[in-house]
Amino acid sequence: MTTPFPFTAVVGQDDLRLALLLNAVSPAVGGVLVRGEKGTAKSTAVRALSALLPQVDVVPGCRFSCDPGSPDPACPDGPHEPGSGTARPARMVELPVGASEDRLVGALDIERALAEGVKAFEPGLLADAHRGILYVDEVNLLHDHLVDLLLDAAAMGASYVEREGVSVRHAARFLLVGTMNPEEGELRPQLLDRFGLTVEVAASREPGQRVEVVRRRLAHDDDPAAFAARWTEEEAAVRQRIVAARELLPSVRLGDGALRQIAATCAAFEVDGMRADIVMARTATALAAWAGRTDVLAEDVRQAALLALPHRRRRNPFDAPGLDEDKLDETLQEFAGPEEDDPDPDPDGGPGGGGGQPAPDDDAPQDGGSAAQPEAGDSGEPQPSGAGAGEQSAVRASEPFRTKVLSVPGLGEGAAGRRSRARTEHGRTIGARRPRGALTKLHLAATVQAAAPHQRARGRSGPGLVVRRDDLRQAAREGREGNLVLFVVDASGSMAARQRMSAVKGAVLSLLLDAYQRRDKVGLVTFRGRDAQVALPPTSSVDAAAARLESLPTGGRTPLAAGLLKAHEVLRVERLRDPARRALVVVVTDGRATGKGAARNASGPGGGRATGGTEPVALAGRAARLFAAEGVASVVVDCESGPVRLGLAGQLASELGGTAVTLDELRADSIAGLVRDVQGTSRRAA
Repeated sequence: MTTPFPFTAVVGQDDLRLALLLNAVSPAVGGVLVRGEKGTAKSTAVRALSALLPQVDVVPGCRFSCDPGSPDPACPDGPHEPGSGTARPARMVELPVGASEDRLVGALDIERALAEGVKAFEPGLLADAHRGILYVDEVNLLHDHLVDLLLDAAAMGASYVEREGVSVRHAARFLLVGTMNPEEGELRPQLLDRFGLTVEVAASREPGQRVEVVRRRLAHDDDPAAFAARWTEEEAAVRQRIVAARELLPSVRLGDGALRQIAATCAAFEVDGMRADIVMARTATALAAWAGRTDVLAEDVRQAALLALPHRRRRNPFDAPGLDEDKLDETLQEFAGPEEDDPDPDPDGGPGGGGGQPAPDDDAPQDGGSAAQPEAGDSGEPQPSGAGAGEQSAVRASEPFRTKVLSVPGLGEGAAGRRSRARTEHGRTIGARRPRGALTKLHLAATVQAAAPHQRARGRSGPGLVVRRDDLRQAAREGREGNLVLFVVDASGSMAARQRMSAVKGAVLSLLLDAYQRRDKVGLVTFRGRDAQVALPPTSSVDAAAARLESLPTGGRTPLAAGLLKAHEVLRVERLRDPARRALVVVVTDGRATGKGAARNASGPGGGRATGGTEPVALAGRAARLFAAEGVASVVVDCESGPVRLGLAGQLASELGGTAVTLDELRADSIAGLVRDVQGTSRRAA
């Protein structure tokens, strides 16, 4: 058994440690979502927390960890008589990103349920996590239907499993902790709201702290047991403090003054619903208990707001989570009671203040276990190619607008989403088939129909139906999948007029918003100057694509062929990584082609021309026909303007086997016909 990194050895990350400890004191707070870049001790801290939780008493032999003092009357393994139990450590259960629904909530033996009427139930991870920790690493990559089940169970404290009229219910109260890297995609706002607290973590840029990260990580890896032994006393002290805070929690008084401050703060920051008020109240109470107090102070309310409100203020996927601390202090001051003259946090309480937060270690890093981080000056942003004469600085995008769906034709089998038709585990039933592997969705009518002709041969003598394994039929369902939407954006000099490029960016931003809502992956290829570049490899982070688009400069020649060939290469690599995900290519250009670009190998050093010519346009057409030959769905957003139009974008769309649409036609009222055109063109190409 591996020895985990000690919780108290995680240096820095004070907000992360405090949020986890508050949930350990009061699981009713509602869990923690930890957001941050890779290598910032997110998983290290969560796994270390389980060693600090007090042991739990359970009913011997109960698969659902019932408390012997007050056993669950509806426990599937019950009924249990109250009495003494056995003590065991609190569990930390990890939910894999690729887990199935049955693995999460448990599964019924459908064959026995139909043939014998027996509720033969195999518990899932929710049962294992009862009275412990359920940890979801990369929760933003978890399928939506699993997230819904997970958060419903966390909110209700129970899990319900229903299969064709047979249902099982068991208790499922756990500390829910999710970690995520925002660069890999965001959670939907309604799911963000279901986490009680959210913490943003980042690695320190102080060399001394980073040195300490490496030193502690190497010491742990060399001898985990010896390293953990060095922190035994600190671990025991925190464990005892958690127990004491739990015992004190029922005695903590949340006065009317603190409640007014909580309500006023939630109203001032315009959070939706009442969940934020309730979470803040529970968090402030837990902060007071953690500090060893029986009264909630203004500093507890302030710290609770910093943990519970930032993620609830997002109005669209491109809004960064955050809280205006000056506005927070003004609100607390305005609604402070007579006993609260100074709502500011105790300056000795550490960053963020209040609630007995662990004091920061000036010599330690903000990362408890990672060794490698990017240099301070390395932002990871792509450097523009072809910079030089004619380049213009980036312009802001115009106001985004609502679009309708651009779907890929046919029936796919990709990841669950909301764009194109696909065979999925969830959706409307369109037929039945023999199960491949474990049965997950029973088609009852087809199963009965398969079993009925054999009842006499099987010796049926009573009212029950004799069902064999070969009779079972899996329901075939149709739903929606997410696609890869690859944007190929012309950033050359012909697009450089400020109003024009602003409109182009606004259109792409609108399509990015649509991609976020449809649960797509997105990628961004830009071309300008001498060549094309992958500004953003395919990712689930629509935020990252919007940021790269906003900072995109313009100017230089138009290597259209290079842009298309770069996009073709991106799709080729992505098919190897995710072969089931189908692609939709959106080319944003006026269709003009100039310069050498990627056509150097085909035409030699003098292949390009300073102005638009037959050869660059022909090379772009050859590159476009690669997409048509592979049946890739595509749309060309025609950005040509002015009284004289060459129609090059329409010609490019024809070569791609797709369709062209102007910027004005891209809006919601005009795009409905475009979907039909895309599908019709693709069918003709097939």
